[in-house]
Amino acid sequence: MSKPILHVALYATLSCAALGAAAPASAELGGMPTPAPASAVSSSVNAAVVHAQSGVAGTTSAASYTVTQTTFGTGTVVREFASAAGTVFGIAWSGPIMPNLPVLLGTYFTQYDSARVAQRTANPGRGPLSVELPGLVVHSGGHMGAFSGQAYLPQSLPTGVSATDIQ
Repeated sequence: MSKPILHVALYATLSCAALGAAAPASAELGGMPTPAPASAVSSSVNAAVVHAQSGVAGTTSAASYTVTQTTFGTGTVVREFASAAGTVFGIAWSGPIMPNLPVLLGTYFTQYDSARVAQRTANPGRGPLSVELPGLVVHSGGHMGAFSGQAYLPQSLPTGVSATDIQ
């Protein structure tokens, strides 16, 4: 392959990778939910980088909440759970690449990061991470190519919704 063609191919590959990494990661925990797409089934938000669906789910008629799912160009899926009052109380993710946790956790990231550092200092190594603070719970684990996790605000769970509903 000639140098100019190699440079163009490399630039195109890096540009596509950057689009996947720089895409907005959905609403933040405790914030307002991502707006539902114009189409009820699927909507391309950012040049095939993000596709979103939303629907209503709930365990009882009194426990109604909205789930919005975003699939990134990297293959990572992020689901955000918003109460009827309009606050994101939980987020779940799965996929080959970790989502941008500072964006997903928003103002709660500092608490999470401090607890994560303390846990890793006390128990060095790799493995699943479980942070359970009074106002924030984050479970994260996996390995290269297969990450998953959930984060939720226990005090904000709607009546009738449990932590196991956030998947």
